[in-house]
Amino acid sequence: MQVINGRINARKGDRTHSGYGTQREVRAANRFVRGLLIVAGTVCVGLGLLGILLPLLPTTPFLLLAAACYGSSSRRFYRWLLNNRWIGNYLKNYREKKGVPSKVKVLSISLLWIAILFSAGFVVEILIVRIILIVTAGFVTLHISRIRTLK
Repeated sequence: MQVINGRINARKGDRTHSGYGTQREVRAANRFVRGLLIVAGTVCVGLGLLGILLPLLPTTPFLLLAAACYGSSSRRFYRWLLNNRWIGNYLKNYREKKGVPSKVKVLSISLLWIAILFSAGFVVEILIVRIILIVTAGFVTLHISRIRTLK
């Protein structure tokens, strides 16, 4: 180990002062963390895409989390996500606080109510659960309608 200008430089095989071990171990740990972030980002993209179809599963938080994971681990995956023809503009508009297109709002609210009314009418038999579903759909509709509309 050398001390140059007050900094500790570890040579190959030396233990570093950071507690991570040798430089080889640090590189291996970085590869491991990078791999975990890529896997986490991919899972979040999958959950975000499911959120487009399932009314109570949020889309935006998962896609934003995927962008954060990819941004910290892989330029290639990050660029792919932001340049994706289906969700890239959605993410860019959300990040820049431009809003959501009215077509997306109408589609989201329509799918939400179709799924909730189907569930409350044909799947759920307990009255209180039906009421909770409808109240939740009302709040989600309110939230979606309050998001700025993209012109």
